[in-house]
Amino acid sequence: MARDKSAVKPTEAELTLLNILWQMGPATVRQIHDTVSTTQKTGYTTVLKILQIMHEKALVIRDESNRAHVYAAANSETHTQSSLIKDLISKAFGGSTSKLVMRAIDVSTSAEEIDDIRQLLNSLEK
Repeated sequence: MARDKSAVKPTEAELTLLNILWQMGPATVRQIHDTVSTTQKTGYTTVLKILQIMHEKALVIRDESNRAHVYAAANSETHTQSSLIKDLISKAFGGSTSKLVMRAIDVSTSAEEIDDIRQLLNSLEK
């Protein structure tokens, strides 16, 4: 049975690799490993295995035309973030976007971030 791509949520490790792909664009396992290794102690084979799983889950696409396979994110960063937020709102906030926003602002929001939020709200009202 085929998986519904929109229903698959990336794990924390998968999100780490997706963030690298969104930043770099399509990349080989070696390039991804080199980047992730600057912040985490992770083996090459671990990165390869995670990418293979992500490919099975349709989180990444793989170009196999060259010896070194090139991986790319299957969905945009915005699409993935929106999907994760919708899931979080549904599961943790009873479907209430305002509860999510109030909790996010309540936690730790700088004056600069509050100004940014205020500007966003003003632009949405127009």
